[in-house]
Amino acid sequence: MKIYNSLTRKKEEFKPLEAGKVKMYACGITVSGEAHIGHAFQALIYDIFRKFLEKQGYRVQYARNYTDVDDKIIARSRETGIPADRYAAEMIENINKVMKRAEIDEPTLWLKATENIGNIIGFIEELVAKGHAYLAENGDVYFDVDTSPAYGQLSGRSREDGLDGVRVENDACKRNAYDFALWKAAKEGEISWDSPWGKGRPGWHIECSAMNRVAFGDQIDIHGGGRDLVFPHHENEIAQSEALTGKRFANYWTHNGLIKVNGQKMSKSLGNSLLLSDLLEKYSPEAIKFALLSSGYRGDLNITDTLFPEAEAHIARFYSLIGKIEKAFPDETGTEAEIDKKFDEAMSDDFNTALALSDLFGYFKEAGKLLSAGDSRARKITNQIRKTYSLLGLFKRDADDYAEKYAKEEIPAEVVAVAEERKQARADKNWAKSDELREKLKSLGFAVKDGKDGYELTKI
Repeated sequence: MKIYNSLTRKKEEFKPLEAGKVKMYACGITVSGEAHIGHAFQALIYDIFRKFLEKQGYRVQYARNYTDVDDKIIARSRETGIPADRYAAEMIENINKVMKRAEIDEPTLWLKATENIGNIIGFIEELVAKGHAYLAENGDVYFDVDTSPAYGQLSGRSREDGLDGVRVENDACKRNAYDFALWKAAKEGEISWDSPWGKGRPGWHIECSAMNRVAFGDQIDIHGGGRDLVFPHHENEIAQSEALTGKRFANYWTHNGLIKVNGQKMSKSLGNSLLLSDLLEKYSPEAIKFALLSSGYRGDLNITDTLFPEAEAHIARFYSLIGKIEKAFPDETGTEAEIDKKFDEAMSDDFNTALALSDLFGYFKEAGKLLSAGDSRARKITNQIRKTYSLLGLFKRDADDYAEKYAKEEIPAEVVAVAEERKQARADKNWAKSDELREKLKSLGFAVKDGKDGYELTKI
């Protein structure tokens, strides 16, 4: 089994620290707002990592954290008038509920910054004692980056390059501009805890290092998160953890790509954040998973107007065929082991869900042919698909139940008429007319996708 290691920038054979066991940590959500599709993407990816590793026979301890105290949460507390700790608790409750609706399983262990203040303070005290951190005049405690010779190994940035695009706070109080805060002195009205350096709260980076050490000890097998965390967050985790222990912190660093919406980076400032709760009102959890997993996890995922509608259409067609086959051959319990073998081969190559999902189209095409021929091997194929692809969260429902819950509205006659007119324009090679009618369909709320057997309409 091979995993792409962001630290070495290549795929490596996976070898755990301890035979048969895996210690995996993924940075979770800063709970300053509701869960969006980027949060779901990351949580889904590491849930699947865990499940496939378990399928390979490993006993996996998988931890995720909630950052439940930071500048953004304090700002939201001021805006809403809700105390920061209560605001964070409410957001965590909301996020847990929506992740459950999305059918993304919880980790083995949840970790929260506010429940580990003592562990964080102890970690910082050891760094200060070893000369890797210092108390500044303003009451903040900073990590001394110059005591970490390998700093920049994950991101490939030098110390000076690392300042590009990163907010630099309290420059005058630091030994160097690139040093980062481990403990922040309390400001008036902010949530705070007692510490050897006075009242304050943890910096962002320190919480993951401290909680990792409490959960797993000095070293872990896999550390994950979004690619936006490579610098500064993960770079700083490595520096402070390895300065404290003198050991390699994580053997494999893995990073999922970012979400784009119609080609633009998703962000609150651009107003294009897609809330997971809104998507679940329109699409099934399985359609959302199919869309998210149809590309390799390391690449950026571009969410277009048609991504989720097309995924829903695929899942609906698959379920329709499953239902027909299960009714035709109700007593067939056999399976097709080759499907499971090919799935394992794809996933063993850096969790290649894109390849695993692309194989489905061939399997269902073959199953359809066998159904038409009255051959019960069709049921063996769908039995195996249900068994194997449940790891990705797919095909876990009764086919009739799925059709009833996610039945699509009938396409209006007006829309069909435009689509048929466009079909004729394409047959006449009148491409300008075809493009004009595509835009008309879009204005009516439908996307059209051409194929060798005609076209497919999906609501957008």
